Amino acid sequence: MRDLLLVAIIAAIVPFALRRVWIAVLLWTWVSVMNPHKLTFGFAYNMPFAMVAAICAFVALMVDRENLRWPKDPAIYFLLAFICWCFVTTAAAVYPGDSWGQLVKVLKIQLMTVVAAVAIRERRHIELFLWINALSIGFYGVKGGLFTISTGGGQRVWGPTGGFIEGNNEIGLALVAVIPLLNYLRLVQPRRWLRLGVAVTMLLCAVAALGTQSRGAMLALAAMGVVLWARSERKLISGVVVVVVALALINFMPETWHERLGTIKSYEEDSSAMGRINAWVMAFNLANDRLLGGGFSIITPELFYKYAPIPEDLHAQHSIYFQVLGEHGWLGLLLYLAVGFYTFKQCSRVRRLAAGAKETRWAYHLAGMVQVSMVGYAVGAAFLSLAYFDLPFNIMVVVIAMRYWLEEKRWLREPLGAFGAGAPLEPQRKERL
Repeated sequence: MRDLLLVAIIAAIVPFALRRVWIAVLLWTWVSVMNPHKLTFGFAYNMPFAMVAAICAFVALMVDRENLRWPKDPAIYFLLAFICWCFVTTAAAVYPGDSWGQLVKVLKIQLMTVVAAVAIRERRHIELFLWINALSIGFYGVKGGLFTISTGGGQRVWGPTGGFIEGNNEIGLALVAVIPLLNYLRLVQPRRWLRLGVAVTMLLCAVAALGTQSRGAMLALAAMGVVLWARSERKLISGVVVVVVALALINFMPETWHERLGTIKSYEEDSSAMGRINAWVMAFNLANDRLLGGGFSIITPELFYKYAPIPEDLHAQHSIYFQVLGEHGWLGLLLYLAVGFYTFKQCSRVRRLAAGAKETRWAYHLAGMVQVSMVGYAVGAAFLSLAYFDLPFNIMVVVIAMRYWLEEKRWLREPLGAFGAGAPLEPQRKERL
């Protein structure tokens, strides 16, 4: 039944996706981030829905050319430079065969990222794109939050099979990073029932993030909470709310959860933590020895024997920074970090441009929530190998589209749309953002 329902939904979207690139982008994003086919049990489980979405996008590129524009933005140029550098590092990889296979996977994601940056233009595009990203991950937050409550936090929450966020650490970070985006969507909704539903989703995402028992997700959640509090205009009230909710959630979790989180202080006694540090040193030594890094495939006994302090302790880097450093060298890491830096910087520019008029206040607040999300992701991803996950690059697309929307003053000719798109924030709710 699930298989037939999923195929019917995608079949209904395809005719529209063939005519509008931004609809094809939404379809791709839903399939690649949520992996809905992995929730089925029959023939749809291994169907190439992402390929279908990509084909729709490239057909639509030829049909919908008048509604496209090239995004002249530093972040997208650094992303393109990073992609080109990946070709170089893969050609010079220690194990080129394995590296080329991974490069193809990364290119699929980044190519669609560029297509999204070309196609997303209007506020309704931006907000629908946010809905797809937020709910694709929020679905697992609701599911995982209810699971955590029903088990008393005694079992770990895991992500969808076969994707970037399959592991407990990875889904934990994704849930944390999506909470600020959900908060923005909550605050711009004119319908009370929808605001309440999104608020419940946010709470369950936080519960699910704790239920993953991921130390990286916990650190990301703490960092994000501090930034949210600092951005609040009512610091006393928001501070009390954050502390009360945090204490309630922490006290709900079982003793085993507290014991695991306690290893953050005593990391020298934790084999997993020490294994990560060993892998970090290995990546550092590899990058210093090889200008081009080792390519996408560096978790091998040979490389650990040559570069790691403890050669027999093979571990993935569990850090986007050391992962990119080991795979693509110092220049690759600088290009990768430049994408995030200029995305964050553009958010500040968007806030300056959007602060004046009520028609643009939504962009002011969305840019602020994006920065909160990026801080949480940057902290948590320091302990997770999620360098090529879709979400941070999708956030980059959102920021580029907002800047374009503001500079072109598109609100002067946009009609009102679904979910409040195209409408200003309600004045009585401005101070609560």
